[in-house]
Amino acid sequence: MKHLVQHESAAPIIELCGITKSFGAVQANKNINLKVSQGSIHGIVGENGAGKSTLMSILYGFYRADAGTILINGEPTTITNSRAAIQCGIGMVHQHFKLVHNFSVLENVILGLENSFLIDTSLAKARELLKDLAKTYSLEVKPDAIIEDLSVGHQQRVEILKALYRQAQILILDEPTGVLTPSEAKHLFQILRNLANEGKTIILITHKLKEIMAITDTVSVMRRGEMVTTLETKQTNPQELAQLMVGRSVLLRIEKEPAKVGEKILEVNHLKVSDKRGVQVIKDISLHVRRGEILGIAGVSGNGQTELLEALGGIVPAQGEIKINGQSIPLEGRGSDAQSRRQYGIGHVPEDRQKLGLILNFFAWENIIFGYHNDPAFNTNWLRMDNEGIIAFAEKNMSQFDVRPPNPSLRAKNFSGGNQQKIVLAREMVRSPKLLVVGQPTRGVDIGAIEFIHQKLIDLRDTGCGILLVSVELDEILSLSDRVAVLFDGSIIGERITSETNENELGLLMAGISETDDHLRQINLVTQ
Repeated sequence: MKHLVQHESAAPIIELCGITKSFGAVQANKNINLKVSQGSIHGIVGENGAGKSTLMSILYGFYRADAGTILINGEPTTITNSRAAIQCGIGMVHQHFKLVHNFSVLENVILGLENSFLIDTSLAKARELLKDLAKTYSLEVKPDAIIEDLSVGHQQRVEILKALYRQAQILILDEPTGVLTPSEAKHLFQILRNLANEGKTIILITHKLKEIMAITDTVSVMRRGEMVTTLETKQTNPQELAQLMVGRSVLLRIEKEPAKVGEKILEVNHLKVSDKRGVQVIKDISLHVRRGEILGIAGVSGNGQTELLEALGGIVPAQGEIKINGQSIPLEGRGSDAQSRRQYGIGHVPEDRQKLGLILNFFAWENIIFGYHNDPAFNTNWLRMDNEGIIAFAEKNMSQFDVRPPNPSLRAKNFSGGNQQKIVLAREMVRSPKLLVVGQPTRGVDIGAIEFIHQKLIDLRDTGCGILLVSVELDEILSLSDRVAVLFDGSIIGERITSETNENELGLLMAGISETDDHLRQINLVTQ
């Protein structure tokens, strides 16, 4: 085992000694020791539920450790809340951003730090500082833009600017690329390197080993609440890190048999969807999915994937035609809602598990039957639900889908993001749907859970289910899909057999360069 030797020239800016934290019977952190060097980018990896976010939440003051010591610049420090952490120069960008959506960028940055009775004075000072910070760290964003009008990547920049405005010297980022496009992620990494070069210290919580190898200087591995080891990134590799995270060898690419396809289960003809402003975001799409195959939908986020999923799932009205087993289904009005879609055998795993997939304050056993709660199996009579039977059903399926902890009486909000995803997948997959519509199945999910979820999707495909898969991860599309359609500006710009294409070709299509473009043909000649 290769253990990290601390660079003599880089004194630890953070030192955690013996950090222990329990939530009831669940011990999230067990005697954790960690050193982070000043001016470094330090990665923390581990499966969902390994204790990464809990540890960083203790450092940021969201939780109080049951035992242990925090040292900042060598000084023992008590961090009782996030305000105390900010005073210690610590900022945190959460996986789910903490922004007020109808406020401007400037208002979000200054929120909580108003230093004058005259808000205009504070805003004027903030505007100048914001301009300087944005220029220094390539975090360009319009100060007067409203948050809800910004892309996810620009919202993340606002979160980083908030921390820098508060004079953070230590910046914690929790799964920062989970909702970013590849180009946005690349730009973020450049920002982080600029910050580190200026002496800021970055702690990066991520499950993406490719990103760990690309951006970090050191990496710590956690497993089941314990610190396994800390390594210099250049002395390790993705396979070793995956094995340390999970405790066993992990397949970084799914192995699957060729699809045994049947008749068309889904037919979409001339589908059109408009947003709340009346702007057409799906423009005359036609596609099909056969039994026993996975059709991957690739594209840069914001090109119509969300609206396509929601139209298929009965969440938004649409025009055109959708057929299941050759039968047209309603797209507007009565019988077009999500509940009715289930009657046609459509399962739907939405892109945003917290917004559309779960009710976070409800128990896991309640969440695991939502949409299916009228099933006679869950009701003793028309007045009373069989709660004991539902809990037993939830226990069985949480165990089958490796939800950790497999406790149906925990509220959904108390599970890690990856385990929340498994609850949604269990609900939609255990009923053997004819068609499964899946959005971003492994967003914010660790390497071990990714392998598990991918295998579940392949197993479902092999039972004869047709699957429409939307993902911004090209690796995931290429690994799982049998065919790939690329969305650009609300239209399908090209379709490929997965075994006959590559990341370069799909990347060009995602950029809007169609197969009729001379440049794409030249690229194909080079890559064949």
